[in-house]
Amino acid sequence: MKGLKFGSKIIFVINSLVAFLLLTSYILPYIPPKSFATLSVLSLGVPLLIILNVIFFVYWLLRVKKQMILSLMVLLLGWSYISSMYKFSSSSDIKDDANFSVMSFNVRLLNKFGWLPSKTVKEDIIKLVKEENADIICFQEYRRSDAIELEGYYNFNATYTDGVKGGQSIFSKFPIVNSGSLEFPNTYNNAIFVDIVKQKDTIRVYTFHLQSSGIDTDVEKLKNETSGHLFKQVGATFKIQQDQVDLFLAHKAKSNYKTIVTGDFNNTPYSYIYRKIKGDNLKDTFEEAGNGFGRTYDFKFFPMRIDFILADNDFTVNGFKTFDVKLSDHYPIKTTLKLSH
Repeated sequence: MKGLKFGSKIIFVINSLVAFLLLTSYILPYIPPKSFATLSVLSLGVPLLIILNVIFFVYWLLRVKKQMILSLMVLLLGWSYISSMYKFSSSSDIKDDANFSVMSFNVRLLNKFGWLPSKTVKEDIIKLVKEENADIICFQEYRRSDAIELEGYYNFNATYTDGVKGGQSIFSKFPIVNSGSLEFPNTYNNAIFVDIVKQKDTIRVYTFHLQSSGIDTDVEKLKNETSGHLFKQVGATFKIQQDQVDLFLAHKAKSNYKTIVTGDFNNTPYSYIYRKIKGDNLKDTFEEAGNGFGRTYDFKFFPMRIDFILADNDFTVNGFKTFDVKLSDHYPIKTTLKLSH
């Protein structure tokens, strides 16, 4: 740090810490939360760490200082992280007669407790869904007691189903020939699935809502939380998520059908949870055809993508869209797929 003024030295020390944290985050997808729960929490902050390293790089670059190399190298080493965070792809769909569309949306109980001031949230959600006319629609945090009715769709768990927890539902224009639920223990959360028939193909569709940390995202309320409590709470959540994902993977392994996985993962693309769900046989439809940050959760500090549509590698992704509509604390997503033969 020779030749730097005292203020610049302080900035470079902070820069070094931020670069080290981002570098450390690159190994997090390979570390089970049960092994290092506290460390796994760092995955939530990856978007912020990327943004900060870009700022530091530009700061030193404008001053023509060699210190810019630190953040540049760390960013280049994690280029896949950056490409996952922001996409320059075209958002227009590729037209094909074999296309079909899948939509996923955490509807936050259809605004049951009045989080949003609007009194027409349910009606606005139905209007959006009808306008988009997706072939498959997956809802999380759905209220069966205030059921949505969609003409022209088969459905599973849209109304009360014996032995199945509420919260998740699937609508499909294609016939549903099989369905079921994975009941996660000691929680209201679960995963449901349907097997649908599209022409001669049977496709399995999952949707789930993994354990939530329960942390309020309101800035003023967060100020009253200690960092130790936050880390402990989120770390405990990630351990529960790991158990839920293990149940899901065991169930998925018994199926030979081409698979689509949708839902609110309550975790980021930089986490162990995401990597295990995605595996080697699924691809992230946002990464294939998305545009921009792909933010799916209304988090005030930086763009967070915690809702996903993953599709079997045998699918071609011909489009992806994130909807900038304030009907929940999440944003709806939709992908256009084609099954390759």
